[in-house]
Amino acid sequence: MTTTPYRILVTGSRAWNDHDTIHKALADTVRPLPANREIVIAHGACPTGADHIADQWARAYGARPEAHHPEDHGTWPRCGPIRNHHMVTLGADICLAFIGPCTSHRCHRPRPHPSHGASGCADLAERAGIPTRRWTV
Repeated sequence: MTTTPYRILVTGSRAWNDHDTIHKALADTVRPLPANREIVIAHGACPTGADHIADQWARAYGARPEAHHPEDHGTWPRCGPIRNHHMVTLGADICLAFIGPCTSHRCHRPRPHPSHGASGCADLAERAGIPTRRWTV
């Protein structure tokens, strides 16, 4: 019998730097799983922040990182939301969202408010029926 991998979708702010929160969230999520269950950590491939931290955790703890580069889905700034939609449509058992404040110089909304990419991806996951946990700073 083949068991499908347990898929964790991680979305988060580029500026997120709280390693401990992400490490604990990932560890708490996988702890109840059987030791031989394959774990996939899908993320948006940002070289900083939550994506990078989750990728490092996956490599250190034997999970398979699955990086989804936004540039594979077009040009900035539209490729980010398209990539997020793609990650959600691939499915996940859970979405872990690490949402910091918006830091976009293009944004003219009153501050503070959540980062658009991470909160948007978490919203998409929830609408797709993926259980979603959020952390904010």
